[in-house]
Amino acid sequence: MEIKKVGVLGCGLMGSGIAQVCAMAGFDVSVLEAEQKFLDKGFTGIEKSLAKFAERPAEKGGITKEQKDAIRARLKGTTNRSDLADRDIVIEAIIEDVPQKKGMYAAIDGVAKKDAIFASNTSSISITELMTATKRPERFIGLHFFNPVPLMKLVEVVRTIATADDVYENAYEFAKKLGKVPVRTSDKTGFIVNRLLVPYLLDAIRAYEEGVGSIEDIDNAVKLGCGYPMGPFTLLDFVGLDTTYYITHVMYDEFKERRFASPPLLKRLVMAGWYGRKSGKGFYDYADPEKPKPQKL
Repeated sequence: MEIKKVGVLGCGLMGSGIAQVCAMAGFDVSVLEAEQKFLDKGFTGIEKSLAKFAERPAEKGGITKEQKDAIRARLKGTTNRSDLADRDIVIEAIIEDVPQKKGMYAAIDGVAKKDAIFASNTSSISITELMTATKRPERFIGLHFFNPVPLMKLVEVVRTIATADDVYENAYEFAKKLGKVPVRTSDKTGFIVNRLLVPYLLDAIRAYEEGVGSIEDIDNAVKLGCGYPMGPFTLLDFVGLDTTYYITHVMYDEFKERRFASPPLLKRLVMAGWYGRKSGKGFYDYADPEKPKPQKL
C-alpha cells in the first residue's frame, strides 16, 4: 500500500510538527484534536514555522510563498474522528499517558480503514502495550520523531514482535520520504536514543548532586570537551524536566537499574513545578530567555 493520506492525532508541539513535515513532503494531512482551540494553537505554530522557512534561501531549505500556500492547503484540522476514515497512516502524538493513548487508538480503530497503519510517536511507552488497544497488531509500529520536528532529521522506526514485514518497510520508506533519516529499532523501552541519552542526563544530575562541578561548569565541560551542541542541564531544561522524570519511571520499571532511576534533585524540581524553559525555571532561570542563569540548587 502506498501512503498518500496522513492522519495525525494531536496538534501539540510534536503533533503539529509531524503534520507540518508531512505536508511539506507533499502528503495530504488531517489533524485530529479534542477541541478547536487546540487546533488553532497548533496551526498558529505551523504558520510561524513555515514563515521561517519562507525567509530562508532555497539552498538552505527555504520555500517560496507559492510553496508555503500549497503546504498550508494540504493541512486540515478536525475535531471529528470520522475525518480520518480514509487515512493510509495515522500517527499518534498525544500526551504520554497509556490509558489516554489506548483509549484514542480503540476509538480510531473502528473508524480507520482496515489496511491503515497505526503509529505512535511515544518516546518511551511500549509499542506492544499500545497495539493491544486495536485489532491490527500486525499494522502497528512506532515512529519516534524528535523536537523540533521540522528541523531534527532523525526518526526511530520501531517494530514489535507482531509487526508485519511489509508494514515495517513501508513505514521506514515513509520516514525517508519526509526527508528524515530513519533508524531501525525494536520495541525495547527507550528505543535507541533514550536508552543511551537518559542515563547520561541522570548521571550529570548525580555529578552535580555529588559536587563534581557547578551546573554551568558541567555544561561547558561537555560542550567543549565532547563537542556536544549543548550541555546536559541545558538539554534537560529544553526537553522538560517533567518529561524526563516521567521517562525515568517507565525505564526504571522496565529494567530495575539505578542508571534509569530519577535522582532526588530531579524529583524535587518537578515537584516544585520547575520544568525547565516552558515553566521559566529549571536548572536555569529563564527570566531573560536570551541569557539564562544557572540556579543555585
